[in-house]
Amino acid sequence: MQVTTLPPDFNASIYAARRARLAAALGPDSIALIPTAPERSRNRDSDYLYRHDSYFYYLSGFTEPNACLVIDSRGHTTLFCQPKDPEREIWDGLRLGPQAAPALLAIDAAHDIANLDTQLPRLLENQTSVWYPFATHDGLEGQVAMWLGKVRARVRFGVQCPGQQHDLCAVLDEMRLFKDAHEQATMRRAAQISAIGHIRAMQLSARMLRQGQDVREFHLDAELLHEFRRQGSQYPAYSSIVAAGANACVLHYRADAAPVRSGDLVLIDAGCELDGYASDITRTFPANGRFTSPQRALYELVLAAQEASVAATRPGARFTDPHEAAVEVLAQGMLHLGLLDKNKVGSLQDVIEKRAYFAFYMHRTSHWLGMDVHDCGSYVESSPNKPATPSVRQDPLSGEAIINRESRVLRPGMVLTLEPGIYVRPTEGVPEQFWNIGIRIEDDAIVNESGCELVSRGVPVNPDEIEALMREAIP
Repeated sequence: MQVTTLPPDFNASIYAARRARLAAALGPDSIALIPTAPERSRNRDSDYLYRHDSYFYYLSGFTEPNACLVIDSRGHTTLFCQPKDPEREIWDGLRLGPQAAPALLAIDAAHDIANLDTQLPRLLENQTSVWYPFATHDGLEGQVAMWLGKVRARVRFGVQCPGQQHDLCAVLDEMRLFKDAHEQATMRRAAQISAIGHIRAMQLSARMLRQGQDVREFHLDAELLHEFRRQGSQYPAYSSIVAAGANACVLHYRADAAPVRSGDLVLIDAGCELDGYASDITRTFPANGRFTSPQRALYELVLAAQEASVAATRPGARFTDPHEAAVEVLAQGMLHLGLLDKNKVGSLQDVIEKRAYFAFYMHRTSHWLGMDVHDCGSYVESSPNKPATPSVRQDPLSGEAIINRESRVLRPGMVLTLEPGIYVRPTEGVPEQFWNIGIRIEDDAIVNESGCELVSRGVPVNPDEIEALMREAIP
């Protein structure tokens, strides 16, 4: 029996179909080069936990380091990978090897990665164009130049050298933007795992506080990581944010040793990665399981903003529509609760046009989600026949010129986050009862034919449901 590094449910046909689509998009007599990510040293004799390149994995499903895919416009695929090496496999784990790779990965040929520099120039011969991902792999541009130089050295023998170079990201980004049924199923499962982790962290916080224990942010972070791995996730999709009290007003705060105190809110932004796909969930909850009145008032405002963004996420809408819907609700709430003084900032329309809300809400409501937590894909609508038409306006806060382009139209299969928030630092003129409160609610949305599917609602967002969930943590 062939022992492989591939998962037992590996389906090579998924990746073969993607390679065929890519080949058709390259144009005649073209070739594409896609390396995977390198291993990176952490310190002496220790590497960072390895994670493959997303483009490479999208086209191969292959997770070993030291590999490169070559795909030509006929669809012929060659893999360069590590050879079998019994001695190294004792230390580093099994390798698939070039001999087994073609049959198991549904590719046409495979070679030792050590032969890349000698064999790749021959694959480039008599091609008109070479495609590779620009500005994503250190040194790749120099390698391509070296390979092309070897091809040019043979023109006296009648070979032709590619005369054009194209950015492969432009083609692959558009492909990856639309998730197929296999990808959507994986992302649903990733979101389910992450939701369970969030629930366990919420309940641990309440239980430890009720038992009089010292609770720290790292306790909740550990609970998340334990559940992610226990459920089969390979890694966290990103460094988890576990922010207690005022720390929640720091957008990219990392879980540390700060105490989690009864009466504080805790903001957790965390998601697992499963089989190469990320989830991204944020929940904000009372550490002891009970919202105070000011906390609930701000929480319900953010929840209303998210509900508005969900309603705006549907086919035919623009990518910016969920953000604009959330901003309108947040801005109105800031005026209503006294965070903004209407005598100083004016009407709701003034708040939006002048971005007065920016003091309390300074990020966008959405980003693409997929293999990368901030996934690839253009945020503007353009095509070769109809480029995006820009307009220029002045930012009311910075005075900088901003080039506006027509926002991307949402279509079924796109996946994005919906994550409005509000962050209130101690500020003169702002009611003190709201100081040091940071709230964000984030869900993962798959655009479908009728609107969107929130795949991360395995963990509740309704404040009453959160309190009920945390009451269940009583021993």
